[in-house]
Amino acid sequence: MYCTYRDNKFVYMLMEACLGGELWTVLRNRGRFNDVVTRFVVACVLEAFTYLHTQGIIYRDLKPENLLLDEKGYVKLCDFGFAKRIGLNKKTWTFCGTPEYVAPEIILNKGHDHSADYWSLGILIYELLTGSPPFTGSDPMKIYNVVLRGIDAVEFSPLHITRTAATLIKRLCAQNPTQRLGYGLGGIIDIKQNKYFQGFDWIGLHRGTLVAPIQPVISGPEDVSNFDKYPEKLENPPDELSGWDADF
Repeated sequence: MYCTYRDNKFVYMLMEACLGGELWTVLRNRGRFNDVVTRFVVACVLEAFTYLHTQGIIYRDLKPENLLLDEKGYVKLCDFGFAKRIGLNKKTWTFCGTPEYVAPEIILNKGHDHSADYWSLGILIYELLTGSPPFTGSDPMKIYNVVLRGIDAVEFSPLHITRTAATLIKRLCAQNPTQRLGYGLGGIIDIKQNKYFQGFDWIGLHRGTLVAPIQPVISGPEDVSNFDKYPEKLENPPDELSGWDADF
């Protein structure tokens, strides 16, 4: 976010324009991603998680819809409505998240921390490689029930998921949150050093010199063609003159 400002009807938040659109749209159009694309996307997410977790913040809403592409094809995390600063070595008990991505300890109200983000990362990898999350159902309660059965009850198609990718997913989606890859003393570095990322150019990613495998087509700074179209809200709200922001 660059700045905020307001008039008598709206508050405006000026943020980076990720004109490449939602990753979900690209996934929907392609059906699924190969390992090259998946590896790059997950690497970008890991960079975001590294920053958040070192600040004591858990994200709790990872999914393709919340990943945006910038003009270079780099992936940016958005929608921090469920994010929470809990501090280091602390837990929280709020039930939130997208059903297909919710960790079992959240469902069971056992308290959760940044390990829930690692669970959702494993779910994301599975969905990117297959086009569908591993846990699905006709309503949230049915989804929660299959989540509680665990990742070992999920079928891994060797046509879409390599043995290396499957091993990474299962380690991230361990039923016990303290046993998930990334939760140990090495933290996220343990995930980055996993065999799945062997040969990946982490330095190039960090510097922004690594060429992204998805290259959005953008004609100019106001081109929003990579986003789905939604009907405009035509309601005109009443003037806001309470002065709530006088001390900002």
